[in-house]
Formats: sequence, structure tokens, C-alpha cells
Amino acid sequence: MGQLEGKTAVVTGGSDGIGLGAAVRLAQEGAHVFITGRREAELEKAAAVIGSATAVPGDVSQPADLDRLYDAVRARGKGLDVVFANAGTAGFARLEEMDVELLDRIYRVNILGTVFTVQKALPLLNEGASVILNSSTRADDGWEGFGAYGASKAALRLFGRTWANELKGRGIRVNTVSPGAISTPAVAKMVGRENAEAVEATFRAGVPLGRHGTVEEVAAAVAFLASPQSSFVLGANLYVDGGENGI
Repeated sequence: MGQLEGKTAVVTGGSDGIGLGAAVRLAQEGAHVFITGRREAELEKAAAVIGSATAVPGDVSQPADLDRLYDAVRARGKGLDVVFANAGTAGFARLEEMDVELLDRIYRVNILGTVFTVQKALPLLNEGASVILNSSTRADDGWEGFGAYGASKAALRLFGRTWANELKGRGIRVNTVSPGAISTPAVAKMVGRENAEAVEATFRAGVPLGRHGTVEEVAAAVAFLASPQSSFVLGANLYVDGGENGI
């Protein structure tokens, strides 16, 4: 029997990468996982891979889409035990290159989307539920061109600490996970396949373990924070980065 047997989980951005890896692991631990994402065909394929899953297409930056997601969770009739607010987007621009479109896109998904993902889950969260936010080691390092993205991820850490304080009276734990250089399709999507290897090599060079992490390694951290094993962990930021920000 898994650590989350009979529980209900939500994973946003669950069609690939870290979201899909986390959803697979939560299902392996016994949870029924609701996944959401903008690409319906990919989402349905992901649900088939996960097994015990329900796909609800939607965009976290659109409150009405989140309402549809939580209506589906409510219809199951078992409340909600785990929320992994994973959906995010990225963009790269130095200060002189930033424009309204870039900032609006990043902050609408990464910040507003996360806020409303958690806010709209509140009526469904069972006592003892776990909320996990997906931040990033890029919130720490000040890399050139990563300012807007890093700032959005740093904001999530502060939200995590604040919400942990606000929700502790309901027995709800809020924590944050900060992945480092993880092998996912995201880099190629953002910079193009022709540039992906060079960018990934730059990321890898800063990792003391000398390699990229895997989505399964991040998923293990998410499962830990979702489970009773982390019952005394509250308002924490857990790095999964091969020592990048610890050594």
C-alpha cells in the first residue's frame, strides 16, 4: 500500500516534464491524480501513462479553467489532499530587453496562475492536506537574462511561507520545491532544439554532482512533501539541484 492510498491530488502542468513525473509518482503512491494543462491531446496521453488519473484541459492563468478543474475534483466527492502547483512558463531577457508582453506572460502564469490554483483549492482541501509550489534555483542566482523568470519563482517561495502560516490552523502544510538543472523537454521548447545542448551544458557546469537531475528525482521530493513522512515540515523550500545552491 502506498503512502497516499485513497487520496486525491491535483497537478497543474501535468502533461510532461516535472508535472508528469510527479503525477506518475503520486499515482504510484495510491492517489487519484487530476492533471491539467493547455494541450488536450498531450494531457490525455499523460493520463493514460499515469493510470489513476483524470485529465481536465485548461490554462491556470484563466480562473474559469481552474473552476472547471475543481468542479471535477468536487464531483469525485472525496475532497482534496495534495496540490502540486507546478504549471509555469519562462522567458529570457536582459533588463534593456524586457517588455510588457514578456512580463505579463511570465507573471500571469507563474504568479497569478499559482495564486488562483491554491486559492480555488481551499474549499476542497481536507485536514492534513499538502500544498507544494514549484519554484526554481534560478530564484537564487541572478543569471543574466533570467531576471523576470527568477523573480516570479522567488515570489512563490514567499507565498509558500506566508500561506504555510495562514493555513496551519486547518492542518494544511504548504512547502516549496526548487529544482535545479533537470532534464525535461522545456529547454528545447524555449530556446530551440539547435540551441538546447549549449544551454543545458551551461546549466550542467554549475552542478556539483556534474549531471542533470531527472524528473523522477524531483517527483520523489514532491511525494515526500505530499506524504505523512513530512508531517513536521512546514513553510520549507526543498532544493533538488545536485548541490548547486548548497555547496
